[in-house]
Amino acid sequence: MSSAASSAFDGLRVVTFESRQAGPMAELITRQGGVPIAAPALREVPIGDNPAVFEFANRLIAGDFDMVIFLTGVGTRFLAQAIETQIPRETWTGALARAKIVIRGPKPLVALRELKVRIDLQAPEPNTWRELLAALDANLPVTGLRVAVQEYGKANSELIEGLEQRGATVTRVPVYRWALPENTEPLREAIEAIATGRIGAVLFTSAQQVVHMLEVAAAMGRETELRTALTDRTVVGSIGPTTTETIRELGLTVDLEPEHPKMGPLVATVATRWREVGKPRPDSDLV
Repeated sequence: MSSAASSAFDGLRVVTFESRQAGPMAELITRQGGVPIAAPALREVPIGDNPAVFEFANRLIAGDFDMVIFLTGVGTRFLAQAIETQIPRETWTGALARAKIVIRGPKPLVALRELKVRIDLQAPEPNTWRELLAALDANLPVTGLRVAVQEYGKANSELIEGLEQRGATVTRVPVYRWALPENTEPLREAIEAIATGRIGAVLFTSAQQVVHMLEVAAAMGRETELRTALTDRTVVGSIGPTTTETIRELGLTVDLEPEHPKMGPLVATVATRWREVGKPRPDSDLV
């Protein structure tokens, strides 16, 4: 093992709950000298019969929206795929050009660039609803505007309420829902490994991963042991404030959070600082 790897994870077994980015996440952990344990905890499922999407598209084309807010990259792509089953891309993206386009973070930026859509405002890091509202207040006040919000797995009630309190008329556009992976065996095995003290660190990249992990642990009858391990023995890394807030609301501890809410900084932060947390390293991790 190289000296660089030894100074980082040093062979620590690290659970990642990523689904779509499971491969890149495992590679990042390996580069930092860790042993990645993939336990996908989330599946994004497009809403099949979703009249809200076509109502949004038709109203957009009719000029009913002054602003459209895109919150996620996968949601932007699902929205485009659904609309384009009935409406040509150039028709609805042309209508977007007549509205102000606001995004929460870098993922919808990539998706909208693929659609050749102009972007008027992007919220700064850590890209939560708080930064989004602050950016709107400073640059594009929403008082009196008709605003459509592309939602993700659940409604962002804080954002919706914040927009309405500022005088906007808000239309929610639900696009997909969250579900457990079709195969939950890797997640179950990871929960058992954490509960029995065989995992050195866990990395959460979304709040819903935590919710699903606890749901599956409860169904296994291992929630109490899992919670104890995450509190006393396993280093917990969170990608950013939104995920951290949920972890804490669910009664768990967050040990490390990167300065920038991205996978690379998350892995690097935990790799270089896990010893500082002071939790005992599992004996079975030693190489």
